[in-house]
Amino acid sequence: MPLAWETTTSPSAADVEAVTEGVFSHGRSLAADGRAQPIACFARLGDVVIAGAAGKTEYGRLFVGGLWVSAEMRNRDLGAETSLRLEADAARRGCTPALIATLSDRTAGLYGLYGLYGRLGCRTVAQVTQYVGPFNRHIMLKALPDAVAQTAV
Repeated sequence: MPLAWETTTSPSAADVEAVTEGVFSHGRSLAADGRAQPIACFARLGDVVIAGAAGKTEYGRLFVGGLWVSAEMRNRDLGAETSLRLEADAARRGCTPALIATLSDRTAGLYGLYGLYGRLGCRTVAQVTQYVGPFNRHIMLKALPDAVAQTAV
């Protein structure tokens, strides 16, 4: 059977899934003992989530996929508290660094602003300008404290 090539602007979901699964399967076959586990922390008022952070722990590292505080609850240190609680749980799982990605110049501390992540001890290790339209992607790293030395949060 001859090799056939296709370049398209409308790939099928099944074809995209085949590529995505192939990438993850190959990567996992090269990296032993990943065992990704979800991790999340939420602040609620009643039944309503007003702040939260979610990600995963894997390979001794916390990967933060998102941190959010509702508009009406911002500027009350809920973002910092949410992040610190998530980090404490990750440290108890044996994680030593946290890897955080954000599209917010403000929280990353760009342009002379001292953003949330800078205040929490994160440092920028990479930046992709105009990653999505006008938004820059900031990749930040933070050393997590030893879980044994931590006090209860």
